[in-house]
Amino acid sequence: MDPRAPRRRVGRAERERQILDAAVAVFGERGYQNASMDQVAERVGVTKPVLYAHFGSKDGLLLACIARARAELLEVTSTAAASATTPEEMLRRGTLAFFEYLERHAPAWRLMYAESAVAGDAIEEIRAQQTDFIATLLAAQAPDADHQRLTGWAQVIVGACERLALWRDRAGVTSEEATEYLMDLVWTGLGHRAQSAR
Repeated sequence: MDPRAPRRRVGRAERERQILDAAVAVFGERGYQNASMDQVAERVGVTKPVLYAHFGSKDGLLLACIARARAELLEVTSTAAASATTPEEMLRRGTLAFFEYLERHAPAWRLMYAESAVAGDAIEEIRAQQTDFIATLLAAQAPDADHQRLTGWAQVIVGACERLALWRDRAGVTSEEATEYLMDLVWTGLGHRAQSAR
């Protein structure tokens, strides 16, 4: 590219997407503590003050990475569940979408859990979001269940998915296998309840 050619202006949303992509890559490669804002800026092709103008600090940049992952995770799991025609398929598709998202975004996933000291509240927000989402789905299938019971079931599913995801990386388990392991246990109880309700 000709260095004398005028540079194309990038809109704010596009620039933030570029910065977040670079931050996830740099943080994932070097670890959050060892990564610098200079390295992220260099990856994007901007100056360090541009990063601070958009995100305020290195912690702010990490939290923005996690916030984006949170929004994306809700989008993929809700879209997958919405395409189901039965309660079992709804849980299966939503769970598979969760594992497949984590597989596609492995650096961001590892970053979140490695940096819980900085991002602990943000990670809890993701858990709460997924718990609320799953409880809402379950309420449609078990309308006689009280809110606390639905939330308890959702907590079990979210916790099991999280532990499976962490173990899956080490064990070389596929998203499909992890989904089946969850369904083996969870759907045993929920499926029986759904049949009883019918």
